[in-house]
Amino acid sequence: MNASTWYRDRQTRSLILFRYLPWLAVLSLGWEIAQLPLYTLWKQATPAYVAFAVAHCTLGDILIGTLALMLPLVLLRAGSPEQWPRARVAALTAIAAVSYTALSEWMNTALLVSWEYSELMPRLRLGGVELGLSPLAQWLV
Repeated sequence: MNASTWYRDRQTRSLILFRYLPWLAVLSLGWEIAQLPLYTLWKQATPAYVAFAVAHCTLGDILIGTLALMLPLVLLRAGSPEQWPRARVAALTAIAAVSYTALSEWMNTALLVSWEYSELMPRLRLGGVELGLSPLAQWLV
């Protein structure tokens, strides 16, 4: 098979659709629920809105995780799963997911003020930018 047609490979589609995505969905849902106390939403919103936020953020994580995997597969012309340079795919996936999440957290906490961190959120300060560590760590564990 030509490496440029990895997306046509049945084994690749099966791996992504039936193994990667279900695990990503379950782990993302668990992570979103576990980190609720790290945001002010936990104490300020109605239970219905908290449930909506968890569902919304879980779907966002699934999208981020899927696109973050697709990027290295395209860049590396990865071929079928047994041909993937696994360490490079994993590293590039993590870098892409952390990078997008950092941008999203910054935009939503500093620019749009869509959400706020509670006093429990561990934070990382990079220059004048403060980011919550929990959303970034999600892609590294």
